[in-house]
Amino acid sequence: MPQMRISEAASLLGVSDDTVRRWIDAGRLPAAQDGSGRRVVDGVDVARVAQENAAAQTSRPEHTSARNQFRGLVTRVLSDQVMSQVELQCGPYRVVSLISTEAVRELGLEPGVVTTARVKATNVVLEN
Repeated sequence: MPQMRISEAASLLGVSDDTVRRWIDAGRLPAAQDGSGRRVVDGVDVARVAQENAAAQTSRPEHTSARNQFRGLVTRVLSDQVMSQVELQCGPYRVVSLISTEAVRELGLEPGVVTTARVKATNVVLEN
């Protein structure tokens, strides 16, 4: 099973290293020691905690088929008369959306606003 250091797990979970250590101490996330004596966590356990965290969020709308949702903070909006580029910081991830400038005005999107990006795609590329 793939193992990772606490800092990598924290980055993937969008929390601090200290939060991961507290979860380990509380028994929520099992840990082991690698050959160098560092604490590591199993990738399967990190995935389980990520799913638990996602399920605990209550911001998911009931009437949508989009399952890939990223809650984040608007960091930048670039607009012309017709189209806008909206950038969000969703935990460690930057999400960029191209939407109409009219929609930006209707949604009140500007830096500092919290919003949700929903992604529905027929093709997703994964890299390892």
